[in-house]
Amino acid sequence: MNLSRRRAAVIASTVMLALTVPHGPASAKPAATTVSTKTTTAVPTLASRLAAVKTAKTINYYPANAGWSKMWTNFDAATIDADLKKADALGATSARAIIFPSTFGYPTLNSAYTSKLATFVNTADKYGMTVKFTLFDWWGQYSEVANSFNWANNLLKPYRDDPRVISVELQNEFDPDDAGAIVWGKKIVPLVRAAYPTMPLTFSVNGDDGAAGMAKIKAAMTANPIDYYDFHYYGNSERALATIKQAQATVAPTPMVIGEVGLNTLQNTEGEQAAFLARVFQAAGVAGVQSVAPWTLNDFTTGAIPESAVSKIPAQYNYGLYRTNGAAKAAAAVVKSAWTGTAMPATLMDTSFENATGLTPWRAYLPELGQAVKTQAQARTGKWSVSLTNTGKNASGTPSFRVSPIAPVSSNQKWHVEAWVRGNAATGTTQIALSWFDINDKWLGGVASAALPVGTTNWTKLTVDGVAPAGSASMQIHLKSGENKGTVWFDDVVVSAS
Repeated sequence: MNLSRRRAAVIASTVMLALTVPHGPASAKPAATTVSTKTTTAVPTLASRLAAVKTAKTINYYPANAGWSKMWTNFDAATIDADLKKADALGATSARAIIFPSTFGYPTLNSAYTSKLATFVNTADKYGMTVKFTLFDWWGQYSEVANSFNWANNLLKPYRDDPRVISVELQNEFDPDDAGAIVWGKKIVPLVRAAYPTMPLTFSVNGDDGAAGMAKIKAAMTANPIDYYDFHYYGNSERALATIKQAQATVAPTPMVIGEVGLNTLQNTEGEQAAFLARVFQAAGVAGVQSVAPWTLNDFTTGAIPESAVSKIPAQYNYGLYRTNGAAKAAAAVVKSAWTGTAMPATLMDTSFENATGLTPWRAYLPELGQAVKTQAQARTGKWSVSLTNTGKNASGTPSFRVSPIAPVSSNQKWHVEAWVRGNAATGTTQIALSWFDINDKWLGGVASAALPVGTTNWTKLTVDGVAPAGSASMQIHLKSGENKGTVWFDDVVVSAS
């Protein structure tokens, strides 16, 4: 995840080493692994595995009641089976298994835990899903190159020629500013590559480090480059296309996947989460990134995250596509549409404001000057509209109800937006408007419709057309009314680009 999960977890790792004691006797060698090959029996090559990585529809996964290392210490095969069945129904073709040395036994593997890993791989295979391994999470003993390689080697041996395992991420959210980590990375990559020449190797970077972090890894690993880059996306989804292209350019010609992407529903609505994921999936498609992995399948129950800095961040419990009671959020339908190649839900943009509470991507702008209110007092179609009453205006602008399109935004696009508006004793200025921003959120310009006539008016269609300026990375649509002592209602918005 972002800053968050990797850096907070490294702080917590020394605690976890003490607290998470493997159950059962340690073993100097990995447990025998029963290899099932439901999906394919062909011995994989580096090319075949890398092709699978680049197209994998991967779900980041922990059970709702057992996140992080608790997935393994509280291993529940039946729950995992049910959850992977649910992921399969969404269209997932791969699952990520995050492996903790402090849990699995370090430097000597515990056979009880390698057996649990084998069960996870077999369960994924039952649903036709491959597995991506992430090693060395919540771990920072970078001076121990020999021990870390021996540990990884013993864990990976059963999967050397197993087509169900398609890649190895050597460390989750690798810190390119940690000198010790870089030295370790330079040594561990050639060691693992020599032992597993057909296994694609990667590091991920957190959402804060982004493209700059990947550039640092690329520069450090010149002598022994990794096979692909794993980008974690938790930034602004409105600028997703520009951000993804920037990241691609940073590591080109090495391929890139989006290994984590998500928005929590504690600080945001479920409607915003759904729109966020839809924007990133569509932007990734335009950029040619075929593998986008939502974080995560489930929300987490209280106590599901092991005691750590991560467990103390409330938002970490609310990134799931499903609530803890198993009910799907709106985002689940978005992911299914993206993974199955079907149309996004028609209600995603909530253009007529008929969505249930919490299921709209629209947000208030400058609500202190006038709060947009969903209401049944007036509606052009359906039952609902949005109103603004007794509004103000200041140097920051005019209060509005705003949203960004799902389609990615780029320079020179022609945009057309229309909305129906009605007034009652309206004063001031009521319009619909477009604003464009660059990748750094700098305002580039905007355009507005004609104003609704003041006074009391019947439903009137306002339209606005504009061309995205050079450097545009995002656009916002505003339904705005300023210095209005009366009331206006907005309904039936239409947005299109060409």
